[in-house]
Amino acid sequence: MATLRYGVRREPDGTWTVFDVFTGLPAIVAGHPSVDLPDIEYAEELAAILNANDLKQRLSHGRFPGGFA
Repeated sequence: MATLRYGVRREPDGTWTVFDVFTGLPAIVAGHPSVDLPDIEYAEELAAILNANDLKQRLSHGRFPGGFA
């Protein structure tokens, strides 16, 4: 099964960050880090969009040898 590239984490100040699970760094969206997000719903939706785009890109480049379940 493919590993999703983006996850969501709650920061100590109560805000949310969408981050790259491979690097641990905040995801960059339109040139800006996705940090200080006010609520989990927004952060989860953003992560879902980023993951969908990433999966589409990986599939188009044949990065799933043997497919995925």
